[in-house]
Amino acid sequence: MSLIIPQNYKLKLLPETTEIAIKMIKKDFQKKLSEALGLRRVTAPLFVLSGTGLNDDLNGVERAVSFPVKALNERKAEVVHSLAKWKRAKLGAYDIAPGYGIYTDMNAIRADEELDNLHSLYVDQWDWEKTIREEDRNLEYLKDTVRKIYQAMRETEKKVFERFPHITPRLPEQITFIHSEDLRQMYPDLTPTQRESEITKKYGAVFLIGIGAPLGDGKPHDGRAPDYDDWISDNGEGYKGLNGDILVWDSVLGRSFELSSMGIRVSPESLMTQLQLRGCPERSELNFHKRLLNHQLPFSIGGGIGQSRLCMFLLQKAHIGEVQASIWPDEQIETCKKAGIILM
Repeated sequence: MSLIIPQNYKLKLLPETTEIAIKMIKKDFQKKLSEALGLRRVTAPLFVLSGTGLNDDLNGVERAVSFPVKALNERKAEVVHSLAKWKRAKLGAYDIAPGYGIYTDMNAIRADEELDNLHSLYVDQWDWEKTIREEDRNLEYLKDTVRKIYQAMRETEKKVFERFPHITPRLPEQITFIHSEDLRQMYPDLTPTQRESEITKKYGAVFLIGIGAPLGDGKPHDGRAPDYDDWISDNGEGYKGLNGDILVWDSVLGRSFELSSMGIRVSPESLMTQLQLRGCPERSELNFHKRLLNHQLPFSIGGGIGQSRLCMFLLQKAHIGEVQASIWPDEQIETCKKAGIILM
């Protein structure tokens, strides 16, 4: 994605007031999220040891920022990409019962990101994970969880409107569910990103199901690592995938906007299938994967919700750098400044 400069962009909040709004959104949303899903907050790591299998590979190609640890005989540690597998292990360590879970403030560095309106080197999100029963591993349970998260987003959006009445709510009352294969068939000549923009412009908010498995054209809608979301199991509607993304239409940028990636997590069986499909069955020897394959970890559902992204969307900003401090190319800073977009 290249940098987008909206025509006639006007700040709806000054930088100082934006800071107050960010604090309000984060405090309000995490309270609503934890109440809706039965979550309690836990402290999370910024880095984990390499070779444990705990770090997440996201799309399977991103490099982790790593460094040697002097106190551990130069053993290598790496900054987390996200905490999907760490959270599942923590559910097991705390013996959390089905129907309850955890959330955390996850901070990460993603050195391979292309820096633009939506992507930063610095990632902050609410990472959450919830214990479920084996019989809960179905599409309806996933949809019900999505609806609860979406309702929490809408309620926080209303709170923003009450505090700042000139920021008019944009989220529709209901979120629409669609599978990535249906979307491909609707727009066969468009790229996945273009398809997302078309469908979110039509409905306002969409949960796109099935991210990771090959579609009818032999290509996945987008990449997913093989060892957290279950993207290969049949979902009961004739398609594969028990995961997806919450996407909304952003009228400021004139494109789709991903707020969350989430899903029911792999079972021992789907883990092995996905590892084999991705050509990395050797990962089954890593500690996390061994524990999962030996049924030592609970069944779970989980995901990540971008903190800066949610703030950016609800405050109707044009660049994620308006709601978080990070590093940007000098040219991008100057281009944004000329358009009235002030990066932190």
